[in-house]
Amino acid sequence: MNTTSVDNAALLTTIDRVATAFSRLRGIKEGLVTGNSASGIQFDEWDWEVGVGLYGFLRRAISTNDQKALQELVAWYAGQIERGLPPRQINSTAPMLPLAILVQHVDRPDFRALVEDWAEWLVKELPKTEDGGFQHVVKERLNDGELWDDTLFMACLFLARAGVLCERSEWIDEAVYQFVIHTRYLSDPVSGLWYHGWTFNGRHNFAKAFWARGNAWITVAIPELFDLVPTLGEKDRRFLSNVLVSQVRSLKAYQRPDGMFTTLLDDPSSPLETSATAGIAYGILRAIDAGILDKDDRAYAERALAAVLAQIDEEGVVHGVSDGTPMGHDLDFYRRIPNVPTPYGQALTMLLLTEVFLENGQRQ
Repeated sequence: MNTTSVDNAALLTTIDRVATAFSRLRGIKEGLVTGNSASGIQFDEWDWEVGVGLYGFLRRAISTNDQKALQELVAWYAGQIERGLPPRQINSTAPMLPLAILVQHVDRPDFRALVEDWAEWLVKELPKTEDGGFQHVVKERLNDGELWDDTLFMACLFLARAGVLCERSEWIDEAVYQFVIHTRYLSDPVSGLWYHGWTFNGRHNFAKAFWARGNAWITVAIPELFDLVPTLGEKDRRFLSNVLVSQVRSLKAYQRPDGMFTTLLDDPSSPLETSATAGIAYGILRAIDAGILDKDDRAYAERALAAVLAQIDEEGVVHGVSDGTPMGHDLDFYRRIPNVPTPYGQALTMLLLTEVFLENGQRQ
Protein backbone atom coordinates (compact mmCIF):
# COMPACT_ATOMS: atom_id res chain seq x y z
CA MET A 1 0.00 0.00 0.00
CA ASN A 2 1.40 3.37 -1.05
CA THR A 3 0.52 6.15 1.40
CA THR A 4 -0.56 8.32 -1.53
CA SER A 5 -3.17 5.71 -2.42
CA VAL A 6 -4.95 6.25 0.89
CA ASP A 7 -7.89 8.59 0.35
CA ASN A 8 -7.55 11.49 2.77
CA ALA A 9 -11.29 11.86 3.34
CA ALA A 10 -11.55 8.19 4.29
CA LEU A 11 -8.41 8.50 6.39
CA LEU A 12 -9.86 11.44 8.32
CA THR A 13 -13.00 9.42 9.00
CA THR A 14 -10.84 6.59 10.34
CA ILE A 15 -8.90 8.99 12.56
CA ASP A 16 -12.21 10.27 13.97
CA ARG A 17 -13.38 6.72 14.70
CA VAL A 18 -10.10 5.78 16.37
CA ALA A 19 -10.21 8.95 18.48
CA THR A 20 -13.80 8.31 19.54
CA ALA A 21 -12.87 4.78 20.54
CA PHE A 22 -9.98 6.21 22.56
CA SER A 23 -12.47 8.27 24.55
CA ARG A 24 -14.76 5.30 25.09
CA LEU A 25 -11.87 3.21 26.37
CA ARG A 26 -11.27 6.00 28.86
CA GLY A 27 -14.87 5.79 30.02
CA ILE A 28 -15.75 9.12 28.40
CA LYS A 29 -18.99 9.59 26.48
CA GLU A 30 -17.76 10.73 23.07
CA GLY A 31 -14.87 12.75 21.70
CA LEU A 32 -12.90 13.48 18.59
CA VAL A 33 -9.39 14.81 18.28
CA THR A 34 -9.50 16.09 14.72
CA GLY A 35 -10.99 19.49 15.39
CA ASN A 36 -14.34 18.48 13.88
CA SER A 37 -16.15 17.93 17.16
CA ALA A 38 -18.45 20.68 18.32
CA SER A 39 -17.87 19.61 21.91
CA GLY A 40 -14.07 19.85 21.70
CA ILE A 41 -11.48 17.41 22.97
CA GLN A 42 -12.96 14.87 25.34
CA PHE A 43 -9.80 13.30 26.72
CA ASP A 44 -10.36 13.67 30.42
CA GLU A 45 -7.12 12.53 32.02
CA TRP A 46 -3.62 13.98 32.14
CA ASP A 47 -1.49 10.94 31.33
CA TRP A 48 0.99 9.68 28.79
CA GLU A 49 -1.51 8.09 26.41
CA VAL A 50 -3.33 11.40 26.16
CA GLY A 51 -0.02 13.17 25.65
CA VAL A 52 0.71 10.98 22.61
CA GLY A 53 -2.75 11.61 21.15
CA LEU A 54 -2.58 15.35 21.74
CA TYR A 55 0.83 15.53 20.09
CA GLY A 56 -0.61 14.13 16.86
CA PHE A 57 -3.63 16.42 17.15
CA LEU A 58 -1.39 19.46 17.60
CA ARG A 59 0.85 18.55 14.66
CA ARG A 60 -2.20 18.37 12.42
CA ALA A 61 -3.68 21.63 13.76
CA ILE A 62 -0.44 23.55 13.16
CA SER A 63 0.21 22.04 9.73
CA THR A 64 -3.30 22.92 8.51
CA ASN A 65 -3.53 26.23 10.40
CA ASP A 66 -6.65 24.95 12.16
CA GLN A 67 -7.31 27.77 14.63
CA LYS A 68 -10.41 26.08 16.03
CA ALA A 69 -8.39 23.00 16.90
CA LEU A 70 -5.71 25.13 18.56
CA GLN A 71 -8.35 26.82 20.71
CA GLU A 72 -9.72 23.43 21.69
CA LEU A 73 -6.25 22.52 22.88
CA VAL A 74 -6.03 25.76 24.86
CA ALA A 75 -9.38 25.00 26.49
CA TRP A 76 -8.31 21.44 27.34
CA TYR A 77 -5.06 22.51 28.99
CA ALA A 78 -6.73 25.37 30.84
CA GLY A 79 -9.36 22.98 32.21
CA GLN A 80 -6.79 20.43 33.31
CA ILE A 81 -4.68 23.07 35.06
CA GLU A 82 -7.72 24.54 36.81
CA ARG A 83 -8.77 21.10 38.03
CA GLY A 84 -5.26 20.36 39.32
CA LEU A 85 -2.50 18.37 37.68
CA PRO A 86 -1.34 14.97 38.96
CA PRO A 87 2.02 14.44 40.70
CA ARG A 88 5.02 14.90 38.46
CA GLN A 89 6.77 11.82 37.14
CA ILE A 90 7.99 10.50 33.79
CA ASN A 91 4.63 9.50 32.32
CA SER A 92 2.76 12.59 33.51
CA THR A 93 5.36 14.67 31.66
CA ALA A 94 4.15 13.45 28.24
CA PRO A 95 1.32 16.02 27.86
CA MET A 96 3.88 18.76 28.44
CA LEU A 97 5.42 18.22 25.00
CA PRO A 98 2.35 19.46 23.08
CA LEU A 99 2.04 22.31 25.58
CA ALA A 100 5.64 23.42 24.98
CA ILE A 101 4.83 23.69 21.26
CA LEU A 102 1.37 25.20 21.75
CA VAL A 103 2.68 28.18 23.73
CA GLN A 104 4.47 29.39 20.61
CA HIS A 105 1.11 29.76 18.86
CA VAL A 106 -1.06 31.28 21.60
CA ASP A 107 -0.65 34.08 24.12
CA ARG A 108 -0.75 32.21 27.43
CA PRO A 109 1.99 33.30 29.85
CA ASP A 110 0.60 30.86 32.42
CA PHE A 111 1.21 27.95 30.04
CA ARG A 112 4.77 29.11 29.44
CA ALA A 113 5.38 29.45 33.18
CA LEU A 114 4.23 25.85 33.68
CA VAL A 115 6.57 24.67 30.93
CA GLU A 116 9.52 26.41 32.59
CA ASP A 117 8.67 25.14 36.05
CA TRP A 118 8.19 21.54 34.91
CA ALA A 119 11.41 21.51 32.90
CA GLU A 120 13.31 22.87 35.90
CA TRP A 121 11.79 20.09 38.01
CA LEU A 122 12.98 17.43 35.57
CA VAL A 123 16.53 18.70 35.68
CA LYS A 124 16.80 19.47 39.38
CA GLU A 125 14.31 17.28 41.25
CA LEU A 126 13.48 14.13 39.27
CA PRO A 127 15.42 11.24 40.84
CA LYS A 128 18.52 10.35 38.84
CA THR A 129 20.32 7.04 38.42
CA GLU A 130 24.04 6.43 38.45
CA ASP A 131 25.61 8.39 35.58
CA GLY A 132 22.83 10.99 35.85
CA GLY A 133 20.12 9.13 33.92
CA PHE A 134 16.47 10.05 34.32
CA GLN A 135 15.09 7.39 36.67
CA HIS A 136 11.86 6.01 35.21
CA VAL A 137 9.62 7.15 38.05
CA VAL A 138 5.92 6.44 37.45
CA LYS A 139 2.83 6.85 39.60
CA GLU A 140 2.89 3.20 40.65
CA ARG A 141 6.55 2.95 41.71
CA LEU A 142 9.90 4.75 41.90
CA ASN A 143 11.78 2.14 39.83
CA ASP A 144 14.94 2.90 41.79
CA GLY A 145 18.09 2.90 39.66
CA GLU A 146 16.19 1.98 36.48
CA LEU A 147 16.38 3.33 32.92
CA TRP A 148 13.49 2.53 30.54
CA ASP A 149 13.37 3.21 26.83
CA ASP A 150 9.97 4.99 27.08
CA THR A 151 11.60 7.84 29.02
CA LEU A 152 13.05 9.45 25.91
CA PHE A 153 9.64 10.08 24.37
CA MET A 154 7.74 10.74 27.59
CA ALA A 155 10.09 13.28 29.16
CA CYS A 156 13.22 14.09 27.18
CA LEU A 157 11.52 15.40 24.04
CA PHE A 158 9.62 17.86 26.21
CA LEU A 159 12.79 18.99 27.96
CA ALA A 160 14.51 19.55 24.63
CA ARG A 161 11.64 21.62 23.26
CA ALA A 162 11.36 23.59 26.50
CA GLY A 163 15.03 24.45 26.08
CA VAL A 164 14.32 25.82 22.60
CA LEU A 165 11.28 27.76 23.80
CA CYS A 166 12.97 29.28 26.84
CA GLU A 167 16.41 29.65 25.25
CA ARG A 168 17.94 27.38 27.87
CA SER A 169 20.74 25.56 26.08
CA GLU A 170 21.54 23.60 29.23
CA TRP A 171 18.11 21.95 29.04
CA ILE A 172 18.74 20.92 25.43
CA ASP A 173 22.14 19.57 26.45
CA GLU A 174 20.54 17.58 29.28
CA ALA A 175 17.93 16.11 26.96
CA VAL A 176 20.59 15.07 24.45
CA TYR A 177 22.69 13.61 27.27
CA GLN A 178 19.71 11.46 28.25
CA PHE A 179 19.55 10.09 24.70
CA VAL A 180 23.25 9.26 24.93
CA ILE A 181 23.12 7.64 28.38
CA HIS A 182 20.03 5.61 27.49
CA THR A 183 21.75 4.46 24.30
CA ARG A 184 24.75 3.33 26.34
CA TYR A 185 22.74 1.06 28.62
CA LEU A 186 19.74 0.03 26.49
CA SER A 187 20.97 -0.31 22.90
CA ASP A 188 22.38 -3.68 21.89
CA PRO A 189 25.60 -3.11 19.91
CA VAL A 190 25.12 -6.34 17.95
CA SER A 191 21.59 -5.89 16.59
CA GLY A 192 20.97 -2.19 17.20
CA LEU A 193 17.67 -3.09 18.88
CA TRP A 194 16.87 -1.71 22.31
CA TYR A 195 16.30 -3.60 25.53
CA HIS A 196 13.24 -2.64 27.56
CA GLY A 197 15.23 -1.52 30.57
CA TRP A 198 18.42 -1.44 32.61
CA THR A 199 18.93 -1.46 36.37
CA PHE A 200 22.00 -0.25 38.23
CA ASN A 201 20.85 -2.45 41.14
CA GLY A 202 22.49 -5.60 39.83
CA ARG A 203 23.64 -4.01 36.55
CA HIS A 204 21.64 -5.97 33.98
CA ASN A 205 18.97 -5.57 31.29
CA PHE A 206 16.32 -7.57 33.18
CA ALA A 207 14.99 -10.19 30.69
CA LYS A 208 17.07 -8.78 27.82
CA ALA A 209 13.78 -8.31 26.02
CA PHE A 210 13.66 -6.59 22.66
CA TRP A 211 10.17 -5.37 23.47
CA ALA A 212 8.46 -4.07 20.36
CA ARG A 213 6.60 -1.08 21.78
CA GLY A 214 9.70 0.05 23.65
CA ASN A 215 11.66 -0.06 20.41
CA ALA A 216 8.90 1.94 18.74
CA TRP A 217 9.42 4.77 21.24
CA ILE A 218 13.04 4.98 20.10
CA THR A 219 12.16 4.90 16.40
CA VAL A 220 9.83 7.82 17.09
CA ALA A 221 11.92 9.80 19.58
CA ILE A 222 15.10 10.28 17.54
CA PRO A 223 13.56 11.94 14.44
CA GLU A 224 11.23 13.94 16.69
CA LEU A 225 14.25 15.31 18.54
CA PHE A 226 15.76 16.45 15.23
CA ASP A 227 12.53 18.27 14.37
CA LEU A 228 11.99 19.79 17.82
CA VAL A 229 15.57 21.09 18.10
CA PRO A 230 16.54 22.57 14.72
CA THR A 231 19.89 23.72 16.15
CA LEU A 232 20.93 20.23 17.27
CA GLY A 233 24.69 19.95 16.84
CA GLU A 234 26.24 17.99 13.99
CA LYS A 235 28.02 15.45 16.19
CA ASP A 236 24.77 14.72 18.08
CA ARG A 237 22.87 14.34 14.80
CA ARG A 238 25.56 12.03 13.47
CA PHE A 239 25.58 9.86 16.59
CA LEU A 240 21.80 9.55 16.90
CA SER A 241 21.32 9.04 13.17
CA ASN A 242 23.65 6.04 13.30
CA VAL A 243 21.82 4.71 16.36
CA LEU A 244 18.51 4.85 14.49
CA VAL A 245 19.86 3.46 11.22
CA SER A 246 21.28 0.49 13.14
CA GLN A 247 17.98 -0.12 14.90
CA VAL A 248 15.86 0.17 11.76
CA ARG A 249 18.17 -2.22 9.89
CA SER A 250 17.15 -4.94 12.35
CA LEU A 251 13.52 -3.82 12.50
CA LYS A 252 13.24 -4.29 8.75
CA ALA A 253 14.67 -7.79 9.06
CA TYR A 254 12.14 -8.72 11.75
CA GLN A 255 9.05 -7.21 10.08
CA ARG A 256 6.65 -9.94 8.99
CA PRO A 257 5.57 -10.16 5.32
CA ASP A 258 2.13 -8.88 6.36
CA GLY A 259 3.70 -5.73 7.81
CA MET A 260 3.27 -6.53 11.50
CA PHE A 261 5.82 -6.84 14.28
CA THR A 262 5.65 -9.27 17.19
CA THR A 263 5.65 -8.34 20.90
CA LEU A 264 9.22 -9.66 21.18
CA LEU A 265 10.82 -8.53 17.96
CA ASP A 266 13.14 -11.52 17.63
CA ASP A 267 10.56 -14.13 18.65
CA PRO A 268 8.08 -14.84 15.82
CA SER A 269 6.03 -17.04 18.17
CA SER A 270 5.18 -14.08 20.44
CA PRO A 271 1.89 -12.24 19.83
CA LEU A 272 1.48 -9.77 16.99
CA GLU A 273 1.55 -6.19 18.26
CA THR A 274 -0.29 -3.34 16.52
CA SER A 275 0.79 -0.39 18.70
CA ALA A 276 4.46 -1.12 18.05
CA THR A 277 3.76 -1.57 14.35
CA ALA A 278 2.07 1.84 14.24
CA GLY A 279 4.84 3.53 16.20
CA ILE A 280 7.63 2.02 14.11
CA ALA A 281 5.88 3.01 10.87
CA TYR A 282 5.40 6.57 12.14
CA GLY A 283 9.04 6.77 13.23
CA ILE A 284 10.30 5.54 9.86
CA LEU A 285 8.21 8.13 8.01
CA ARG A 286 9.48 10.91 10.29
CA ALA A 287 13.07 9.69 9.94
CA ILE A 288 12.81 9.76 6.15
CA ASP A 289 11.54 13.34 6.37
CA ALA A 290 14.45 14.19 8.67
CA GLY A 291 16.98 12.78 6.20
CA ILE A 292 18.07 10.02 8.56
CA LEU A 293 16.68 7.10 6.55
CA ASP A 294 16.57 6.47 2.80
CA LYS A 295 13.35 6.99 0.87
CA ASP A 296 13.38 3.28 0.00
CA ASP A 297 12.56 2.56 3.65
CA ARG A 298 9.09 4.01 3.05
CA ALA A 299 8.02 0.61 1.72
CA TYR A 300 8.38 -0.86 5.22
CA ALA A 301 6.26 1.91 6.73
CA GLU A 302 3.61 1.46 4.04
CA ARG A 303 3.46 -2.27 4.69
CA ALA A 304 3.01 -1.53 8.39
CA LEU A 305 0.31 1.06 7.66
CA ALA A 306 -1.71 -1.49 5.74
CA ALA A 307 -1.37 -3.94 8.63
CA VAL A 308 -2.49 -1.33 11.18
CA LEU A 309 -5.51 -0.29 9.11
CA ALA A 310 -6.56 -3.95 8.95
CA GLN A 311 -6.60 -4.05 12.78
CA ILE A 312 -9.13 -1.20 13.13
CA ASP A 313 -12.75 -2.31 13.42
CA GLU A 314 -15.90 -0.43 12.39
CA GLU A 315 -16.11 1.23 15.80
CA GLY A 316 -12.55 2.54 15.53
CA VAL A 317 -11.12 0.11 18.08
CA VAL A 318 -7.53 -0.91 17.37
CA HIS A 319 -7.01 -4.63 18.00
CA GLY A 320 -3.89 -6.68 18.58
CA VAL A 321 -2.37 -4.33 21.16
CA SER A 322 -0.26 -5.72 23.98
CA ASP A 323 -1.67 -4.70 27.36
CA GLY A 324 0.18 -2.57 29.93
CA THR A 325 3.77 -3.76 30.20
CA PRO A 326 5.88 -3.14 33.29
CA MET A 327 9.44 -4.43 33.35
CA GLY A 328 9.64 -8.18 32.79
CA HIS A 329 12.25 -10.41 34.40
CA ASP A 330 11.87 -13.26 31.89
CA LEU A 331 10.78 -13.44 28.26
CA ASP A 332 7.66 -15.48 29.04
CA PHE A 333 6.38 -12.44 30.94
CA TYR A 334 6.10 -10.63 27.60
CA ARG A 335 4.68 -13.61 25.75
CA ARG A 336 1.89 -14.03 28.31
CA ILE A 337 0.67 -10.42 28.21
CA PRO A 338 -2.75 -10.47 26.53
CA ASN A 339 -3.68 -8.37 23.53
CA VAL A 340 -6.59 -6.08 24.40
CA PRO A 341 -7.88 -2.68 23.19
CA THR A 342 -5.90 0.01 25.00
CA PRO A 343 -5.72 3.82 24.96
CA TYR A 344 -2.05 3.70 23.91
CA GLY A 345 -2.90 1.48 20.95
CA GLN A 346 -5.40 4.11 19.88
CA ALA A 347 -2.92 6.95 20.48
CA LEU A 348 -0.03 5.46 18.50
CA THR A 349 -2.39 4.58 15.68
CA MET A 350 -3.70 8.16 15.63
CA LEU A 351 -0.13 9.43 15.45
CA LEU A 352 0.61 7.27 12.39
CA LEU A 353 -2.67 8.03 10.60
CA THR A 354 -2.32 11.75 11.26
CA GLU A 355 1.19 11.72 9.79
CA VAL A 356 -0.04 9.97 6.65
CA PHE A 357 -2.93 12.45 6.43
CA LEU A 358 -0.51 15.38 6.64
CA GLU A 359 1.91 13.90 4.12
CA ASN A 360 -0.87 13.27 1.62
CA GLY A 361 -2.14 16.83 2.11
CA GLN A 362 1.32 18.23 1.38
CA ARG A 363 1.51 16.27 -1.87
CA GLN A 364 -1.83 17.56 -3.10
